Amino acid sequence: MTTAARAAIRIPLDTLGDAVEALDERLASGLAHVRGEIKTAGEADGPGAAADRFQLQIYDLSFTRAELSAARALLDYARHAMGADHEDLAVGFAGAFIAEAVANLRLRIGARAADYGFTRESLEAPFAGLIDSTLQDANSAAALEALGALLLERDGDTGPVVLDEDKQMMRDTFRRFAEEVVMPRAGDIHRQDLMIPDAIIDGVRELGCFGLSVPERFGGLLPDDREDSLGMIVATEELSRGSLGAAGSLITRPEIMARALLEGGTDEQKGTWLPRIAAGDPLVAISVTEPNTGSDVAAVGLKAVRVDGGWQLNGAKTWCTFAGKAGVILVLARTDPDPKAGHRGLSLFMVEKPSTDGHEFEFESPGGGRMSGRAIATVGYRGMHSFEMFYDDFFVPDSHVVGGEGGLGKGFYYQMRGFSGGRIQTAARATGLMQAAFEKAIAYAGDRKVFGQAVADYPLTRIKLARMAMQLMAARLFSYDVGRMLDAGEGQMEASLVKLFACRAAEWVTREALQIHGGMGYAEETDVSRYWADARVLSIFEGAEETLALKVVGRALLA
Repeated sequence: MTTAARAAIRIPLDTLGDAVEALDERLASGLAHVRGEIKTAGEADGPGAAADRFQLQIYDLSFTRAELSAARALLDYARHAMGADHEDLAVGFAGAFIAEAVANLRLRIGARAADYGFTRESLEAPFAGLIDSTLQDANSAAALEALGALLLERDGDTGPVVLDEDKQMMRDTFRRFAEEVVMPRAGDIHRQDLMIPDAIIDGVRELGCFGLSVPERFGGLLPDDREDSLGMIVATEELSRGSLGAAGSLITRPEIMARALLEGGTDEQKGTWLPRIAAGDPLVAISVTEPNTGSDVAAVGLKAVRVDGGWQLNGAKTWCTFAGKAGVILVLARTDPDPKAGHRGLSLFMVEKPSTDGHEFEFESPGGGRMSGRAIATVGYRGMHSFEMFYDDFFVPDSHVVGGEGGLGKGFYYQMRGFSGGRIQTAARATGLMQAAFEKAIAYAGDRKVFGQAVADYPLTRIKLARMAMQLMAARLFSYDVGRMLDAGEGQMEASLVKLFACRAAEWVTREALQIHGGMGYAEETDVSRYWADARVLSIFEGAEETLALKVVGRALLA
């Protein structure tokens, strides 16, 4: 790298820190204003209705908070990189990202400044002067092009991330598995809409992946005395780099069921089911969403009626991913018919069924009744398949109610405990997908020649690659930070924040990877077209971004 290029990247970290603090202060001020407006409106409308009048403001502030957290993660990374061989890279990422975060605040909030209690001038005031000029330098064309050139010199290496030895070994193991077993099969699974082959599922079993959330005392890999969210993140990221639909989501559903059982299952249920989940036999599916409820889990209406020895399920579910291959489906159903019971009227059932590779199935319960499923055709995320499900007087024994008699009416809480890990996992899936797309973009840009020179030689390409890598590293570092928080018993809101950020970033990064490939990027034979199609689902499942921003993050920020 030339001296001039290095100078373009070298931004004072103290000044970047000042910019982050100014961003934090503007966010806090905007939140305080919206909180006051909701309180005033609530005196007439009631607090719930009042908050709904400010949905756009809450949505904007939630994304601003997510970007602020990602900015802090990158700034910490740059500070720890001082003196290392990736120092320039880390400082470049931090400077460009923080500059974009401030620009996004000015655009997102500044376009409607009065809605957040600002004038345009008061919103801009903290960024004037030295901070503003530094941010201009950090996000200049010269700085971004120099950053892209540095990445090309390093063959796309975005810099090391410090992990303990056991986590690094885990990363290396799953990376090899993804490259040797998953990647050679991923394209055919997508193009031919195949079920995940046994070669992948058996390999995941052998690696112990299904037991990552099952404590060691039940035959899993999770230490008995602590959480290991970071290990789950590392494994998920590498599997998703191989394929989102054929590997990256395999361990999410067993984790959700394991966590629900650990939260509310009886001792007998834990002793029976957790070792089986850890062994990957049976495979697991989760069934919560219904045709008319979407992300509104509390509105679930599938009926469960008590009969002699158990319960009969009646109704429909949708988007039940992996229902065909699964041998047990964790089903959320309404055991209290009183509408006023709301989420307190829901219970969780473990519904057993035969595994099938078909796109349709039908099964009669030994106790009576029938269930059927049909795979929903989707543009991406193929391999696991999501099913429409129908239950007609389908019998489930009392022994399969999570928590037994004491678990009735608590299914919502057990389900939410299960979902808590699903959100950080989805952020890791997004990161793995971005990594795969970035690698393909780097390689193609170097090989493909346009107008007599490699695509990578053009300034705009280098700038694109720099911004892609910046988003990728922000998502990775942010997710690792949240993983460590979760392992310390904190970070529930942050798990939703990192999902908001990483999933949206993945849509953009995969789009840019496809764009760098030009016409070939739109061909199904090219991997980047699959990455782009797969990325679109990330902001929808495990909590749609609107629900997370308004009902989870927004409520926490406004509390």
